[in-house]
Amino acid sequence: MGVFITFSGNCKKALSFYQTCFGGLLQFETFEKEVPGYTEMPVVRGSLVSDRVIIHGSDLVHNEGRKLGNYISIFLHCKSTFDRKELIEKLEFDHHNFSLNNYDDQKLIEVTDAFDVRWILGI
Repeated sequence: MGVFITFSGNCKKALSFYQTCFGGLLQFETFEKEVPGYTEMPVVRGSLVSDRVIIHGSDLVHNEGRKLGNYISIFLHCKSTFDRKELIEKLEFDHHNFSLNNYDDQKLIEVTDAFDVRWILGI
């Protein structure tokens, strides 16, 4: 099972970032010619397939545009608190507001990354 995320212009950057977090194989399918409103060739479909997660994405947005919301998060089960701490350090872009020492006993931790994607990390 995988997730699909609309990135609206930074799909290649986002999936490349997630590859540094999870490893895996990246694939991109882009437009063959320039598209007005995009500085780079937009990603029609991209995917990251790793042992841990499968993420599909695109730069193309719905007619009503991309809307950020708090109604959906991506859940990942972590093998241990150490495994979760490593993942938090990779995903969390604002380390100043997050202390890893206070969360060892919590079953679920929510982290929002630089692409406004919410992750629920459980042990």
